[in-house]
Amino acid sequence: MGRLRSVLDRVAGASPTAGGSVIGRTLAGQSILIAVVCMAVDGAGAAMTGLPVHWPAGAALAVLVVVVDAALALPVRLSGWVATAHAAAVVVTAVVVRITVNLHGTGGHQISVGESHVGALVAGYRAGAWLRRWPSLLSLGALVVGMAASRCFHPGASVLSVVMVAATNALLPWLVGRYTTGRRAYIDELQHRSENERRDAEAAVEAAVSRERSAIARDLHDVISHHVSAIGMHAGAARLGLTARGTGDRVTGSLSAVEAASRAAMVDLRKLLDVLHGTSDGANQPGLANLDELVTGVRPAGPAVRLTVHGGSRPLPGSLDVALYRVAQEMLTNALRHGDGTTVDLEIRYRTDAVTVAARNGIGRGARVAALASDGRGLAGIRTRAAMFDGSVNYGPDESRKRWETSVTVSTGSLEGAS
Repeated sequence: MGRLRSVLDRVAGASPTAGGSVIGRTLAGQSILIAVVCMAVDGAGAAMTGLPVHWPAGAALAVLVVVVDAALALPVRLSGWVATAHAAAVVVTAVVVRITVNLHGTGGHQISVGESHVGALVAGYRAGAWLRRWPSLLSLGALVVGMAASRCFHPGASVLSVVMVAATNALLPWLVGRYTTGRRAYIDELQHRSENERRDAEAAVEAAVSRERSAIARDLHDVISHHVSAIGMHAGAARLGLTARGTGDRVTGSLSAVEAASRAAMVDLRKLLDVLHGTSDGANQPGLANLDELVTGVRPAGPAVRLTVHGGSRPLPGSLDVALYRVAQEMLTNALRHGDGTTVDLEIRYRTDAVTVAARNGIGRGARVAALASDGRGLAGIRTRAAMFDGSVNYGPDESRKRWETSVTVSTGSLEGAS
């Protein structure tokens, strides 16, 4: 088997790469199969000339035809020589047949001169399809001359029949080969052009997205950053002023919370701006490991936040980790806006193939359950983040309709494998 593969590689001139070797062996096998079929067909055709009755001339012609057909299995670079050999074989066949008939007569047999060898047709096609311009034209000339000369040995051959034999058995297969190669090159050119256009389109879309991200980042910086900074500065100034006047600790604590929240918002905003500007890959974005800091920042605002983690925490893919952190952040924001301000239970549950983030809080006195369950932007944002990872979202009041529950569960099996 190893020797056969080596022979096939040499026949096909296969590439040393694995893929090139396999394709090369396949093409070599097909070339050998074509050669074998031509040998069988042309060998049978030589036997049907009637010459075997005048042995050994008939057998010698049959051997000659089989040998030149076997050359069809040779590498592509020898196609010119193979075509020339077929042209010579056609002439030799016609000459031997003519001489044998003149010397021995037909003996009552129907003697024919077979210039229409299948192998010669294949050789003409190979020369047209696989050779460069001048070697291909020289091979065509050899075949035309050979076919025309062989026809001249026919008794009563006319000029028209000579032209027809040369056109049919030499020019036509050569033209088919040239057309096939030209069409293949044209299709390759179209595919190459299409690939370039696709890449240009992707680059244009990427550039447009980058410009849009930069524009959004500028707007965030110019509008949001300014106002949040002003809130922090005024909160700090107010806290300092109230402390100097001896105002109560509760007011001072609230202003401290506003100041801390504004600073935290500015830190997160700068991280987002870095991502939008393309100066950061988002690796510095907070994740579930930063929930303690998030909870610490929320507690001064009023509600008692209890963070509970079930199961062994483990690293999550970066984008999922950031998304679940933002989900928890939005849950706490909703609890601050619509809750009763008493207690918020934030729960993280790690399972083997999933992770769940859940929050429970009392419903505020003036809040309407129907309005809470409507498509607010906060819940819509939670659903969007969960949908990015094929996660599920559940929310609504509990059975007592006094506490609100929101939970997001995301499967981590395939995501962790992909990371």
